[in-house]
Amino acid sequence: MSELPKRKPTRLKNFDYSSVGAYFVTICTQDRKRILSEIVKDNSNIVGDGALDVPKVQLTHIGKIVEKYILSTEKIPNVYVDQYVIMPDHLHLIIIIKSGAINSNNACGTSRAPSPTNEMIPRIVSTFKRFCNKDIGYNIFQRSYSEHIIRDQNDYETQRKYIYENPLRWYYKQIDDREN
Repeated sequence: MSELPKRKPTRLKNFDYSSVGAYFVTICTQDRKRILSEIVKDNSNIVGDGALDVPKVQLTHIGKIVEKYILSTEKIPNVYVDQYVIMPDHLHLIIIIKSGAINSNNACGTSRAPSPTNEMIPRIVSTFKRFCNKDIGYNIFQRSYSEHIIRDQNDYETQRKYIYENPLRWYYKQIDDREN
């Protein structure tokens, strides 16, 4: 029997993921199952030649639960989700940690996540997944997630644009896949 590939660490060594800043986070569903949303054509904005006829995200029941817990992050002091999109099999978020947020130096206890930590980003993600899974009744997410530390204003704008355009890219990729 061949060995399974070893997971590569996705975190930067010696970086405090409770640091003030912005983080681009991607969380995927288990086995990339398309259970969170559908990307559909929005015919409500058609003007003349259909120039504003753009795809939109239509959440499933599970997607609505996921959105509820994304929005509940507003309860975490000095942390907020700046922008997000819930795609059929993954979601993207920009999480902002502002000065005064609870960090690893003054947090109490540890997460019951597979890789316990007191850093804010891993705690937020593991708590988010746990609440979603409990509400839904089973695990819908892959074990890990990916994050990107947003380094400057240009990087921030790039990530916001990526989130905004993600449904459009998805929609046209599905059309291309059907035609080929």
